[in-house]
Order: sequence, then C-alpha cells, then structure tokens
Amino acid sequence: MARVAFIGLGNMGGGMAANLAKAGHEVRAFDLSEDALARAEDKGCSRAASAAEAVRNAEAVVTMLPAGKHVGEVYRSAVFGQAPTSAILIDCSTIDVATAKSVGKEAQEAGYAMVDAPVSGGIAAADAGTLTFMVGGTVDGFERARPYLDKMGKAVIHAGESGAGQAGKIVNNMLLGVTMAGTCEAFVLAQKLGLDPQVFFDISSKASGQSWSMTSYCPVPGVGPETPADRNYDGGFAAALMLKDLKLAMEAAQSVGAYTPMGGEAEELYGRFVSRGGASKDFSAIIKMIDDSWTPPAPSGN
Repeated sequence: MARVAFIGLGNMGGGMAANLAKAGHEVRAFDLSEDALARAEDKGCSRAASAAEAVRNAEAVVTMLPAGKHVGEVYRSAVFGQAPTSAILIDCSTIDVATAKSVGKEAQEAGYAMVDAPVSGGIAAADAGTLTFMVGGTVDGFERARPYLDKMGKAVIHAGESGAGQAGKIVNNMLLGVTMAGTCEAFVLAQKLGLDPQVFFDISSKASGQSWSMTSYCPVPGVGPETPADRNYDGGFAAALMLKDLKLAMEAAQSVGAYTPMGGEAEELYGRFVSRGGASKDFSAIIKMIDDSWTPPAPSGN
C-alpha cells in the first residue's frame, strides 16, 4: 500500500484519514489540533510534527482545510518543494473556484499532478467511507487520485478540468440550500393551512413537489426517515457551512455574470439564521426561523 500524507483532521478529515488507514495505507497525519491528532492515531494513522514533515516521501497528499486561504498557504509553504513531484496531490476542501484553479496551476508549474476533489455527504458519510467526490483536473490526475478516493467514498466523479470539482460542489449545495428553504416554507404553510405534517409528507414525497430535502432529509421531527430534525437539529450539515457554500456560489455566479436570484435569497436566509444563533445547528433547522414561532436554538452542548 501507499504512503499518504493527510493534512486537516477536522470533523470530515478525521474520518477520511481513518478510512485510508483502515484500507492499509501508511497515513502520516497532521493537524494544528492535538485532540485531532490523538484521534487519528487511535484510528491507525501516525502523527507528523508539521505539514512539511507529513508530505516527505509521500506517494499521495490529501488535504481537508477550512478555506481557500488555508489551502494556498499549506500548498505553497509545506507541499510544493517538500513532497516528491511523483506524489498525486488531492485537495478535498470546499473552496472558491479561483483559488482551486490558481493552486492547481502552481502545482502543474512545479511538476505535480493535482486534483480538486470536494466532497458531499457530511460527517456520517466521512466516517463510513460513503462520500461522493466531485473531481477537477486532468484525466491522468483523476485516474491517479481515484484509488485513494475510492477508499473514502461511494462515488467518484470526474467533473472536468481544474476547478470543476469545486464548481460542481458549490452549485450542488446552492441547489440544496434553495430546495431545503423551499421545503421548510412548504411545511410551515401546510401546517398553517391545517394539513398534518405527515399527511403533507405522504402527498408531496410521492408527487411533483418531492426532492431530496423532502424525502431523505425532512426538516420536520417525526416525519419521514430519521434526520437531524429528530435530534433537535444537532449533527448533520451545520448551517454555517451551508452559508459558506452559498457565499462561494454567489461569488462564482458574480464572476461569470450568472443570474441566481434563488441562490441569493437562500444566502440571505441562511445569513440571517446564522446571525440569530443557528450557526451550529443543522441547516434544516432554518424551518424554525421560517416559522414565526421561532426562538434561537439552545446550544447543543457538543
């Protein structure tokens, strides 16, 4: 098996690194958090003292970082010139398309093959190894990255050239934010019109109004399959992360002159929800703001 450097062991990266180690890879992990490093060691990874140390002699480098500025900093200061040029570089962070393209270009100029491979699926899927990867880069880079991504996900899709993975991710999440907001509005209206939520679910989930937000991730407790709504909206995909992705989508839309009014409305709604105390709650908890009886959600205690 291969020597893999993994940089960024947060809620998503920790589970992803663990699955690479479980698959038999020699995973050298680095994070600024001592707790995250300890958890990675418990899952079969070995710790590195720095990102630069992690990538030395690596055959693959995987990063899962908070934002574009962190991706640029890590690759420029600790990966380029430190990792062997034979290593495949795989950035799984969700960042802006422009940064993904610029870092990918710098990697190519430095003699590396690099792909942007953001993920969909959330913490549970990261832990279970059932993520979906949207990959931007050359066909050769995609084929070299795929054996590693396969160990962390259920679907690995080549989206196109460098930056296309990020484009696929943020457009998908814009659609998700829009459909969830609409689903929440519909449930609130249905209930105010006297419809039982379960009855409305039974109707809409089998009619033209159905969507993933309705049938698989219902925002109403006790309706449909179990979701974060059944756990006081704890866990799942935090509203703050949805807002981050919507902002990235709106920035991308502006850069290419695309008209995205529904995406803009979703960004405004989630921005208001986050500013009023909902940042750590699952993004489906926005139903509590759309319902005029909403009060700020209590801290989860996590």
